[in-house]
Amino acid sequence: MNIFTVCYCRIFQTVLKLALPVLPYRDPKIIPRISQVPAVLKENSKHRPLIVTDRMIYNLGLTSELEQDLKKEGFEYIVFDEVVANPTTDNVEKALRIYRQRSCDCLIAFGGGSPMDCAKGVGARVARPKKRLNDLRGILKVRRRIPLLIAIPTTAGTGSETTLACVIVDSKTRHKYAINDFPLIPAYAVLDEAVTMTLPPNVVATTGMDALTHAIEAYIGRSGNRGTRMDALEAVKLILDNLEESYNSATPVARRKMLAAAHKAGRAFSKAYVGYVHALAHALGGKYDTPHGLANAVILPIVLREYGAAVHGKLSEIAVYCGLADEAAPREEAAERLIRRIEELNERLGIPRGLDMIQEEDMELLADYAYKEAIPLYPVPVLWDRRRLREMYQKIAVA
Repeated sequence: MNIFTVCYCRIFQTVLKLALPVLPYRDPKIIPRISQVPAVLKENSKHRPLIVTDRMIYNLGLTSELEQDLKKEGFEYIVFDEVVANPTTDNVEKALRIYRQRSCDCLIAFGGGSPMDCAKGVGARVARPKKRLNDLRGILKVRRRIPLLIAIPTTAGTGSETTLACVIVDSKTRHKYAINDFPLIPAYAVLDEAVTMTLPPNVVATTGMDALTHAIEAYIGRSGNRGTRMDALEAVKLILDNLEESYNSATPVARRKMLAAAHKAGRAFSKAYVGYVHALAHALGGKYDTPHGLANAVILPIVLREYGAAVHGKLSEIAVYCGLADEAAPREEAAERLIRRIEELNERLGIPRGLDMIQEEDMELLADYAYKEAIPLYPVPVLWDRRRLREMYQKIAVA
């Protein structure tokens, strides 16, 4: 990467970091139980929510408690259960048409990252009706209040209930991009472990590793502060201590702690951003519909090793905090212990070491997508050009 691009990126990231204390970040208000949602809607004078979810969640009956509570309190509600994995522009536009046709006045996102991204996309389009989603990509382009948004995460992974990001796939080009703006942060988040109890083990595994990726990338990046680093450290420890139990036996305590971990990780990366793991994973999600958590889980240890000495210090701090190494251990050794712990966790969760869907002829385009997503926004420890990102896809494909 040439020196001018490096300077531009680091100046851009430094300005954002310096602005962090004065930017209008806010945390969603926490609702501990789904049964309290109708009261919150009444407090905000809302009458007709659009519940945005996917078919699997709806068919599992996970929305039934919410629907019963809304009916009992006399609310008219509409369910949009057609959210696809890696929601597309067409997907959002269909939900938007229903929102308008049925005169909805608020949004309830029920599910993992995909329903939340879809609901945020609907909100952005309601706020900016003359703009296409593609016009809003990037940072700070919504700039208007969206309808009241309540997020109910059913997976302990994405942390989208805390973030200003909405990730969308262009239906025509299959390019996956993010819309980032403060109005997209949900007003409320429902952290009720009851809705996570019937999740399939593979979903528990990949969404948990998604949360781990959020926390680690937020910690090792160059734009964090004391608050984001503490959130990230606590999230990593909670995940390493509870993900396997959540995967193997689905205890309420482990599921509750995983929800807390995902929330803390979401808070951390919403302010400190992510890095190349996410950029590489998003391109795969757009091209092959690769589940985001799976892609992150596979890519995370590969990228951490490629960063090399640039991240040994911060990875060793995480290792010490999580009890994987003592403070006297050499940084490189402590960092390696953390990376090995991630690899071992992936293996025990049934996550593969590589992704065999990646085609050689697609790597150039994938690298270009990843480069454009990361540059100049992501405050990565080391800056890579397109050639290096292409090499990363080769490593991921054969790992």
